[in-house]
Amino acid sequence: MISHAQQLHQARAALLRRRWFFRECGVGLAGIAASQLLANDLVAKSPDGDRDPDSSNRPLAPRQPHFPPKVKRVVYMFQAGAPSQLELYDPKPELAKRNGQLPPAELLKGYRAAFINPNSALLGPKYTFSPQGQCGMELSELLPHTGSIADDICLIRSMQTTAVNHAPGQIFMNTGSEQFGRPSLGSWTLYGLGSEASDLPGFVVLTSAKGTSGGASNYGCGFLPTAYGGIPLRSAGDPVLYLSNPKGVDNQAQKESIDTLTRLNQLSLEQVGDPEIAARIYSYEMAYRLQSSAPELMDLSKESPETLELYGVKDPKEASFARNCLLARRLLQRGVRFVQLFHEAWDQHGNLAADVKNNANTTDRPSAALVKDLKRLGLLDDTLVIWGGEFGRTPMVQGGNDGRDHHNRSFCIWMAGGGLKHGYVHGGSDELGFNAVDNPVQVHDLQATILQLLGFDHTRLTYRYQGRDFRLTDVHGNVIQSILS
Repeated sequence: MISHAQQLHQARAALLRRRWFFRECGVGLAGIAASQLLANDLVAKSPDGDRDPDSSNRPLAPRQPHFPPKVKRVVYMFQAGAPSQLELYDPKPELAKRNGQLPPAELLKGYRAAFINPNSALLGPKYTFSPQGQCGMELSELLPHTGSIADDICLIRSMQTTAVNHAPGQIFMNTGSEQFGRPSLGSWTLYGLGSEASDLPGFVVLTSAKGTSGGASNYGCGFLPTAYGGIPLRSAGDPVLYLSNPKGVDNQAQKESIDTLTRLNQLSLEQVGDPEIAARIYSYEMAYRLQSSAPELMDLSKESPETLELYGVKDPKEASFARNCLLARRLLQRGVRFVQLFHEAWDQHGNLAADVKNNANTTDRPSAALVKDLKRLGLLDDTLVIWGGEFGRTPMVQGGNDGRDHHNRSFCIWMAGGGLKHGYVHGGSDELGFNAVDNPVQVHDLQATILQLLGFDHTRLTYRYQGRDFRLTDVHGNVIQSILS
């Protein structure tokens, strides 16, 4: 017996063969009718699944979510490489007391580390913690600036993930799957809400330190139309490759070329209805507008000395995490929906104390400055700020006496902005920082909560692909109600 899926596949194949015949043979009214049928089949849908006949021509047009959102834009400071929660966010005095001892045998039952022998000795935290803000949130001495915004952040100390290596972990945190090919969180956000930026991409990516282990899959659109993918902006030269006109081509010639391409692509779109053609039209038009908007965005010369000092930007033209944080604020001000900063420098298998200190010196001040600046401008109330990596680090030592391995059973992230409790700590790990034992939070739970803040029921924000509806959270995820205000 032929399955339902096989029947659908056969029917679609037959329909495509008919469409090819009508399109290639040009049989008058029949060809027009076939083109219209194809356009109807391929027109973009709203997040609720209702047909939106205008969205195929305007893939990033602003759209309404399922219910009133708490936030309407996101900035995600992704600390790739996995920051050590035990040196930064999760104080463990008992771990300090048991430094050099072997971990309890019952704790390691069924446990598999990424690179070390799980029976390696325990390693106490390298830095001290103290209460910060009126809320009394305990944070590391390495984070004085984050301490100054303790009353504005929501710290989750009970994150868990299934991944134990960097690329799968990063892709999982960003796409809801450890496998390549799924749309990223930023792409789902853009697909659901569209963009309010007319002269900039709706989803912008900025990188510092190294590139990410997961590469472009961390911000790709997967099977969503290309228009929803993240656009990396370069820190030197043209913000986007090939943005400047070649020699002999002035702005008028460029505009006339784009107008001609748009007309030709529009004819193709009307004929076959492929949303990728709409994405192509959008990309050409956006590239033309970026020729003026991107250089203006990247020019920090009009920022006040006080603002540069706040972020710790020493040279406005020099690429750095601090500069990217300031650029993120400028992007959000200009209507960009989702900004993601990648900073991969946290993989401390050795030289832990020195490298974590150096990384904290690089990221602490600008991270806190971004929250303060958004708050000063009245943007924090409807912006979601996220800080965190793909997993954490082991309570056991690696690399002699100064390193930690990958650890997926308990790690920390923090968020700030609208719809969240402020100065609040959610969950916790055991006394050694090994397992999340108080209100564990899975990756899909975090993603469901982010979508909730953006106004979406995560089970209803779907896209049909290869015969079934996909979503960011797959078949998992529960909103973390206790962190919502």
